[in-house]
Amino acid sequence: MASALLHRLVPEALERSPELVAAHDIEIRAVAPGLAALVPARRETVDARLTDEERILVPAPRRTLRLANGITEFVREAVPLGMTLVVGNAARADPTDVELLDVMTRRISPDVLEIAVYAGGPEPPPDRRGPEELWRAVDRCLREGFLHAVAELGARGMTGTEPGGEPWWRFAQRTATALGGLGRVDEARRVWTRARRASQDPAVHAACAYGLAMLDARHRDPARRDLAAAREWINTAIAISTLLPDPYDRAFKLGFDRNGLALVELREGRPKAALALVDSALDLARELGERHPVHRMVLRANRARLLAVLGRAKEALADYGAAIALDPDFPDYYLDRGNLLARLGHQDEALADYESAMRVSPPLPEAHYNRAELRIARGDLDGALADLGRVIDLDPSCLDAYINRAGLLAGLERDEEAWRDVAAGLALAPGNPHLLAVLGQLETAAGRLAEARRALDRAVEAAPWLASAWGNRGVLRFEAGDPEGAVEDLSQAIGLEPQPDLYANRAVALRALGREAEAAADEERAS
Repeated sequence: MASALLHRLVPEALERSPELVAAHDIEIRAVAPGLAALVPARRETVDARLTDEERILVPAPRRTLRLANGITEFVREAVPLGMTLVVGNAARADPTDVELLDVMTRRISPDVLEIAVYAGGPEPPPDRRGPEELWRAVDRCLREGFLHAVAELGARGMTGTEPGGEPWWRFAQRTATALGGLGRVDEARRVWTRARRASQDPAVHAACAYGLAMLDARHRDPARRDLAAAREWINTAIAISTLLPDPYDRAFKLGFDRNGLALVELREGRPKAALALVDSALDLARELGERHPVHRMVLRANRARLLAVLGRAKEALADYGAAIALDPDFPDYYLDRGNLLARLGHQDEALADYESAMRVSPPLPEAHYNRAELRIARGDLDGALADLGRVIDLDPSCLDAYINRAGLLAGLERDEEAWRDVAAGLALAPGNPHLLAVLGQLETAAGRLAEARRALDRAVEAAPWLASAWGNRGVLRFEAGDPEGAVEDLSQAIGLEPQPDLYANRAVALRALGREAEAAADEERAS
């Protein structure tokens, strides 16, 4: 559906506003490859230019949301007024098209484009693509991050090829990788196990062992990670890779597997051991010459993360710089380096990295969220509100954006807007203590003290470490005529997170109790 829509809009848009097309080159080329000749790649990662054996990155499932938002923004600008988009057979739609339809119906006004969606429609023709055509589709979809399509088409490719053969193995590896990325761990494990049963090739067994290790080490639910099993599998992969006869293959695969073991070491709380493994993988990568630049980029970035964990910030920044230099159009490491720079207080450099990530990527909610936090620290509340609004527009499921924007709006006494964000956030996460703390603040300002007390008691009970909950309850208790309780709660908040406004509020409560010297001391701290 997305491809058909872009084929209708892009040729005309190129005549009217080629700069609009250029601004969305990544999204257009990803979902409508038939337009690649018309839409040159203005931003292209190194990975797109590599051979099959050198491509090791699998885009995260959230990449499709970035693409959907970029396409939506293109369509909103490019579509002629009065057009209607009619979509049939929606009940059979690929998840990427479903996601796009959801974003377009949410972000494009019906006055700009009316969208009519029908579950049924004409019976589609049977898909008679042979294994080689299926392989090209699977390979492209994996590169673009269309993991649902990879899982579906890869399974069909496995059915149409001889188990254990090279074509079958290529389908199996891509299918298991996609299933793992989608969190369909049990299905992925079954595919890796089938491949082990079907093959006696050492390289296949090493790859399967690595894949199984990552399923156990990277499970989305931390409680279900099995690091002991992950270590067993990755040790198997390393043992096999050590014996591979070709020195080039051995250097690459062994470094790849050691990097996987580094993840296990890190999650078991041994960052120094993890760093030693990544260092050894980088030593092996030097044997590869100029090949495998993405492998070297990933290793550099992983080394940077470990160095940051170990407090070696200067070296971490150097490694992030080396990773970015290997592929300046890859956005993720700008975000990581920006976060480290922000923690170090280098706000201008952090801001530049967040904006570089935005420049080289389709719409990126994470970059706007990080920039909002930086703008809050710099006192640019209007800029922070704009960025948080952009995050929510791009990803309405981002709970933290509602939390931060609600807190900012409440602090600016824009209570009606803050109420809306609190309600939206609590719909996503009922009982969230941050939102309950803001709710209590709003209820207090509205004079509904009983409702405020209920919200703040719940916040304190759920998150006794949350200074804002104690502070807001202290204000409430003072308003309710309990200055002693107010001092108690405000003192608890100050112990967790000393802030000028907390000292100022406690000073008011202390003065009401006649404790003038203590009140004066707090006023001094607040100034």
